[in-house]
Amino acid sequence: MSHTVEKIGGTSMSDYQAVLNNIIRPNQPDASLYGRIFVVSAYGGVTNALLEHKKTGEPGVFAHFASDDNHWSWVGALAKAGDAMQAINDRLFTDPSLQAQADQFITERIEGARSCMTDLLRLTSYGHFNLSGQLQTVRELLASLGEAHSAFNLALLLQAEGVNARFIDLTGWRDADLQPLDDKITQAFAEIDPGKELPIVTGYAQCQEGLMNTFDRGYSEMTFSRIASLTGAREAIIHKEYHLSSADPNIVGVDEAVPIGRTNYDVADQLANLGMEAIHPRAAKGLRKQGIPIRVKNTFEPDHSGTLIDTDYVSQEPCVEIIAGRQNVVAIELFDQDMAGERSIEPQIQAILEQFKVRVLGKDLNANSITHYVDAGLKKVRRVVEGLQQHFPGAEFSTRKVCIVSAIGSDMTIPGVLSRSVSALAEHDIGVVALQQTMRQVEIRFVIDDKEYAEAVKALHRCLIEPHNHEYAICAA
Repeated sequence: MSHTVEKIGGTSMSDYQAVLNNIIRPNQPDASLYGRIFVVSAYGGVTNALLEHKKTGEPGVFAHFASDDNHWSWVGALAKAGDAMQAINDRLFTDPSLQAQADQFITERIEGARSCMTDLLRLTSYGHFNLSGQLQTVRELLASLGEAHSAFNLALLLQAEGVNARFIDLTGWRDADLQPLDDKITQAFAEIDPGKELPIVTGYAQCQEGLMNTFDRGYSEMTFSRIASLTGAREAIIHKEYHLSSADPNIVGVDEAVPIGRTNYDVADQLANLGMEAIHPRAAKGLRKQGIPIRVKNTFEPDHSGTLIDTDYVSQEPCVEIIAGRQNVVAIELFDQDMAGERSIEPQIQAILEQFKVRVLGKDLNANSITHYVDAGLKKVRRVVEGLQQHFPGAEFSTRKVCIVSAIGSDMTIPGVLSRSVSALAEHDIGVVALQQTMRQVEIRFVIDDKEYAEAVKALHRCLIEPHNHEYAICAA
């Protein structure tokens, strides 16, 4: 196990000089350029244009294509996305011959996708064929364009720098057969020697499992983790535009947020559940099983050792490592006086939530009520409630927009930590809607009004982390 597998995020990819100087070129004189495999995301903003904006929901090419209102509005959106990708090429390449290669590559992919989608619409205009059954395939096709674009460009740029870089395309473009993910990766790396060349791999991989069915926009994490597991990496490294820190620096302040030096997979799973993933829990499963640690590094601070995540680590002294959370959460409460002791209700509710593909962040229950905290828009929530009302006509339902703020650590067996946390919130007139502290002692979760999110994060950070005066990192390696 002599090599690392390293994933480069989209924001980092958008800054080629930072990638070249801070990631590709070793910052230790005796370090080798090789012995590394790089899995790359699409450039920042490209996947938003191809699918939909991750945060605002603004439609991209796929959202236009899937729209019932106008199936042909996607044509203009695809042209716009193609222009944006060509503009990235124009910014990256100073050599006209290299830019011509890059432009030809992405033009072929864009035009190929356009032809495929046009043919699909023609085919599904006949009653025997259904467009909805093909939408997930179209979504994967479009997503693959972004990763192919960035990986091809990076390999081309590095080759011009004299690096023996090789473009590894897992997107399935014009492949004749559909393989399981592990088989596809094993075949792609069968004749590659990371000690002598630098593989640049697409973050999207077409496979029988259909990564977007499970991971949606997080598909590159699964590609990254399976490559690390199957090739026997000694460490899996994620390069982001920020440190994994004690809280969001934009909320608590850059000077107050402290990088986390070490933590474990248990903490990483809690963060992933809140949408602040270091890596998706299912993607990390293989790494955890094989004992491969993950390191999260800041692309723009290459000399910092970053955050090391492994299986066995527990802080030497109990402490809170991070204040994290999620805004725009909706609480769906079912109350039924007759449900006491009825065990069949909860699985029925879960089935309805899965039917509408609603992500559940947590739940509370007592004798006659169950509350699910979900990550979903109000339109989808209304549909969920309508579905629940049909199944439970005698129940009462209520919804409320809330946020979740959590104190998380590898060992939080700290006497009085719960009362101190509640007092810190009360001092800022922040009311607690619900709270939860589990026996595992890795998270205390507060449900509060959505408008109080930033103030709650700051209050808990001041109370639980800042008094300890951490400097280089919390629990530094």
